[in-house]
Formats: sequence, structure tokens, C-alpha cells
Amino acid sequence: MNRKPPAALPSSRAIALLLVVLAQLGPGDARASQPAPAAAMAAAAQRFLAQLGADQRAAASLPFDSPNRFDWHYVPRSRRGAPLGRLTVEERRAAEALLAASLSPRGLEKVRAIAELESVLFTLEGSSYRDPGLFYFTLFGEPGGRGAWGWRYEGHHASLHWTIVDGRIVASTPQFLGANPAEVRAGPRAGTRVLAREEDLARELVRSLSSEQRKLAVTGGSAPSDIVTGNDRRAAIRDRSGIDLDRLAGAQGEMLLELVREHASTQLPAIAEERSARADAERESLRFAWMGGLEKGEGHYYRIQGSTFLIEYDNTQNRANHIHCVWRELAGDWGGDLIAEHYRTAPHHAGVRSAELRARASVRAARR
Repeated sequence: MNRKPPAALPSSRAIALLLVVLAQLGPGDARASQPAPAAAMAAAAQRFLAQLGADQRAAASLPFDSPNRFDWHYVPRSRRGAPLGRLTVEERRAAEALLAASLSPRGLEKVRAIAELESVLFTLEGSSYRDPGLFYFTLFGEPGGRGAWGWRYEGHHASLHWTIVDGRIVASTPQFLGANPAEVRAGPRAGTRVLAREEDLARELVRSLSSEQRKLAVTGGSAPSDIVTGNDRRAAIRDRSGIDLDRLAGAQGEMLLELVREHASTQLPAIAEERSARADAERESLRFAWMGGLEKGEGHYYRIQGSTFLIEYDNTQNRANHIHCVWRELAGDWGGDLIAEHYRTAPHHAGVRSAELRARASVRAARR
């Protein structure tokens, strides 16, 4: 694992200031009186870039066809972009406004809490790469206007991506969130569970199953050590084991759909609603699979598959107190096939389409 610690860990005063800045901006502030999600996101991105000094702007800005757009991970490592901990107070405000314009209030709360867990890990481990300032903002292309651009927020246990074409958000995946500790068990944040509902709703569902239903749903006595798709460029799980939605009885089916809605709720309301409606429309293909123990504290894993999307969740590391969960699009993250079809039918995008093909070719070459 490529871990590159910062030159020095921010002081406790700097961390406290950072958290105060995050707390001062309410989740609704960046969205008030803004006409559409993509327009609000573009305006916030433009303001963020305008606030940055020359060095940070250069670090934060990459071409849309950069292969780095597809280079994502959720572990501590060196990254391209402007790190939150090296921004001034005003730059941080603009960065947080961009994040607030791109997430639901619930999602923003989760992302903030995940960053705060880095301070918990620093107290537990004393490692310099446990740093709430090492969350990076990276923009690809020019925000706003005609054409394609995107941006990424990424650090330990958070990797969020948006792709916008012609003023429309065409992709909001990969969407990765994690929590270590999943439950803080000591210190001033004791009892904190950032991703509690992602765990509790799934356990409630699997424990409600009859013995016959469990024979279908529980596909293994031990859970994998991480999400199966990892940080692959394209999500692909051939295994279709698990229990179909139509084999769930009454409230069980609603529990599964509520679990989907919980994972979707990180995104802006319009995106979350679209995802939830899509899951409901894919009832015939929707499937739930569980591996591992059924009791709290036992390692466990689950996935939810539809015909167009995949949700994975894993809690096995650190004695089953370390969550990884991800939402992937089976037709392609970062816009994937949707962008390809858009460019195929829109001649004025030929140049950007070529850039997208070059980016994909660069990624394939890097893997050889």
C-alpha cells in the first residue's frame, strides 16, 4: 500500500479550526435559492477555484481526459488534488460549500463524521497519516457551460465522484463510504456510529428471515475481508446468489428497499429519489445476499444487486468494527456507457468524446 504521510500532522488547534469551519456552514446554506443541482454544483466549483491560490488551483485542476479521474481508492495514500488541511479558512469554506452543493444534508453529515474519525484513529494509533486534513478536492475539466466536467472528493474511507455533461449530472458513482471504528468505544466520541443504519437495517432484515429464506439469503458462513469489487475500474460480480425480492414476505421487502434508500440518501435528493425509483422498478431482478455471522460483533458482509446497480457492504476488519460500503453502476461509473451514447448521438461533442476514449486507453495501458 502506498502511504505518503504529510510533512507534519496539523496541530490540535488547526484540527479544531477545521471542524469549526465545517460546522458553521449548515447543509442548506450552499443550496438556498439555487435553480438546479448541476447548476448549483458548477457555481460552487467555480467559486472554489476562484478562491484558491495559484499553487492549490494547479493541484486541484486536471483535464477531463486525465486518467487520474478513474484512479480511485479508499485507503490512506498520496492523491492528486487540493488537500483540505492545507487550505486557508476562506478556501476551506469554499471547499465545504462545494461538498454541500453535491450531497444531501444526511450525506454531508456522514462525510464530516468520517473525517472526524481520523482524529479518533490518530489518538488510538499515533500515525501521521491519520489526518482529517487529508481529504482532497480534485476537479476535471472546466465546471459549468457546455461539455463535460467532473469532480472528486477523496480521502481515507471516502471516495465520491460526480460527472456532469451539458449541465446535467450523469453520474454520481463510485460512491464509497467507510467507518473505522464503526463504533467508537472510548473517549469523547464514544458511542459514535457513522454508518449505523447501513449495518442495523441489514441485520434486522436477515434476522427476520425464516429458515427456508435464510437458505437462499445466507450464502456463506464466513465473510470476505473486504468488498469484493475493491477499487476496480468496472464493477462486476458474476455470482447471482442470494434471495430475490419476490421471495421476501410483506415488511421484509420494504426493509430491503429501505436499505437501498439509506445507501442512496448520501446523494442530493433528486439523485437519491432516482436511485430509489430505479430499485423499485427493478423488483424482478433485485436480490439480497448475506455472508458471515448474524450477531453484532461478528464479521459480516452483504450485497444488494439490481439489473443496473450493485451495493456492497463489509464489516470484518478490526474485529468486525470497520465498515466499507460502496454503490456502483453496472453499466459504468463516471458516466460510463451513458456518456458514450450521449457523445455518439451528439456530433458537437466529438472532441470531448475523443478525450474520453483517450482517458480510457491510458487507464488500460497503465494496467498492462
